[in-house]
Amino acid sequence: MKVVLSAARGFCAGVKRAVETALSAPAGSCVLGELIHNARVIEELEKKGIRTVESLDEVPQGGTLLIRSHGAPRSVFEEAAARGISVIDCTCPFVQRIRKIVEEESTKKLVVIAGDSRHPEVRGLVGWSRGEVAVVGSGDADLSFAAGREVALVAQTTVSEAFFCKIGENLKNSDLKSLVIFPTICYTTAWRQREAARLGRECDAVVVLGDLRSSNTAHLAACAGESGTPVFRMADADGLSVGKLEKFERVGIIAGASTPERLTQEVLSKMVENNAEVLETETPAEESAPVEAVATEAAPVAAETQAQAPEAPKSAMEQIIDDIDREERYKKGQIIKVRIVSATDEEIFVSGSGKLENRIPKSELNCEEYSREVYEEKAKNGEEIEVMVTAVKPTQLSEKLVAKLKEEEAMLADIEAGKEFTVVCTGSNKGGLTAELGTYPVFVPRREIRIGYVTDLDKYKGKTLRLKLIEIRKERRKEIIASQRVVLEAERAEREAAKAAKEEAFFSSIHVGDVVEGKVERVTSFGAFVSVNGFDCLAHISDLSWTSVKQVTDVLEIGKRYEFQVLKIDEVNKKVSIGYKQLQPQPWDLAAEKYAEGDIVHGKVVRIAPFGAFVELEKGIDGLVHVSQITYEWLDDPTKALTVGQEVDAKITAFNAADRKITLSIKALQPRPEYESRPEGEEAPRRERGGKKGGRRNQQPATEEDEYREWTEGGDFGASISELINGKKED
Repeated sequence: MKVVLSAARGFCAGVKRAVETALSAPAGSCVLGELIHNARVIEELEKKGIRTVESLDEVPQGGTLLIRSHGAPRSVFEEAAARGISVIDCTCPFVQRIRKIVEEESTKKLVVIAGDSRHPEVRGLVGWSRGEVAVVGSGDADLSFAAGREVALVAQTTVSEAFFCKIGENLKNSDLKSLVIFPTICYTTAWRQREAARLGRECDAVVVLGDLRSSNTAHLAACAGESGTPVFRMADADGLSVGKLEKFERVGIIAGASTPERLTQEVLSKMVENNAEVLETETPAEESAPVEAVATEAAPVAAETQAQAPEAPKSAMEQIIDDIDREERYKKGQIIKVRIVSATDEEIFVSGSGKLENRIPKSELNCEEYSREVYEEKAKNGEEIEVMVTAVKPTQLSEKLVAKLKEEEAMLADIEAGKEFTVVCTGSNKGGLTAELGTYPVFVPRREIRIGYVTDLDKYKGKTLRLKLIEIRKERRKEIIASQRVVLEAERAEREAAKAAKEEAFFSSIHVGDVVEGKVERVTSFGAFVSVNGFDCLAHISDLSWTSVKQVTDVLEIGKRYEFQVLKIDEVNKKVSIGYKQLQPQPWDLAAEKYAEGDIVHGKVVRIAPFGAFVELEKGIDGLVHVSQITYEWLDDPTKALTVGQEVDAKITAFNAADRKITLSIKALQPRPEYESRPEGEEAPRRERGGKKGGRRNQQPATEEDEYREWTEGGDFGASISELINGKKED
């Protein structure tokens, strides 16, 4: 079995916009009715705290309400505002366009909507009418109610083109005063319907994916089955029975506009598991049209829509439009002069040739405040105005756009003089980014986007670009070629010049030895970066404290200001070293105020040597307890009485602040035992040592005796070294 996978799948632009908007809404928001006709999507929204409600009574006061893609009547917006409910309008831009047409045309015509009166989109459109509106749901419906009336015809976005054309033909053949047709079928709907019909003709069976309640999906199934091909509708892969499809050699797959792409992939995976071969078609040009571009037109766009219709309906539609559109043939974007003929409260009528008249709504007139009397006076005087053709079949005119165009020409003169301007990137092509400045297209070549080469152009879509003009191409229409790189380069040069001037001023005002104040900006494992007059200086961790520091934040706090001393200046490499400890007293500078000979102190054993133990009294100040001063009992190894980390009390027996040495005695705090003599002839044990007497041999490390000599040298510590070590001197 071969599977022909149509490119007509995944969310349409309007549905995608609605879903993305809903997913970004705050949790607890409510949707009035299902956001789109797809149960899986509704479930996912509910998991994110976006729940579906059936009336405004279910929305809490001050809450948030999302209007689904089908839209809602005007009364819903008004009631929500009265209740203090915030509204996020997720209505499809195509539906918004029809809503505007119904609202405007119903003030002077009978509006006929071709669609299903039960569908939420149609109910919403009816709710925007300011006059009479009728819904026609069948091509064979009785249209006698429109006889002798001025009629405006619109379509529900998801109806078939053949159905819409049939109603148009029937209205044309009715005894109407006038008929204006607004071809409002969504272009993606028309395209998908043609794709469904094509699959029906080319395949042995067609699978249509989408919610079974979806009008859009139902029309796809009808189009696919027009040629008699079997059609299977299913909401997801759970409804797929591969066994029913195995008898068909070629099976087409198409998905509705509300069907997520992943559901299509789940179905494909299930079919591939059963040895199906997947053939994928390319996306035709119709699907690439941006929804915003189509939806911004609030007037008939018959010519554009006809170009997308299938052959039979297209010719029928063209015939309808050609029969009712007898105006002069203008080109879109053309600027013409017209004479004011008459005025009403809402619009004026003008004529270009004197034969036919065209209306211009007051919203498209270049005036601060519209006055019917003023324009009636202008009509009497035969005044002319310049207008732009914004649409054809029927002709739409705007005086306001002409004024805007003149403003743009003035703006263009400033840009040509070198003024910076901004645009929002709307897309990209192989060579660079595209945007629009008013009515002018803007192109930014890839090399002009930023400093350096750009590989991913898509990430710039929707971003604001700051540009300067390179040139204006005038071969076909004015196109602005611009550069953001020159703006960024100029700013970088300005920053570098300012930085150089700042550095020059800084280095000319600072000297080694200066005391400066700075703010700690950030810390690392090796030090702190301190801002001094806006310049980053480094305080190395070794220059933070006279004692050992494990981490910078033990001494300095980020965001606080301290005084530092300048230690080193490297103007070539733009580096300055500063110190914090240099302005702080050293522990030994204060030792004389804290300690004196005879004091009882408390400390912790931090190191043990064969000749004794070093006891830390405070950070940076250690004292030595000789092995003979640990206990009255004979010790040949201090570790038999002391351990590293042990806390002890001791008496200061000698203190030399100049040499930074303190001698301690633990046994001095112990009760003195009765004297016990050694047996006659027994000598005190001696400490084994190597090398020559009193020193080192062959540059070997100093003995413990040498280390002790260095500790005691220069001070009067009572006993000689040999006496202390050999224990011959009585205490």
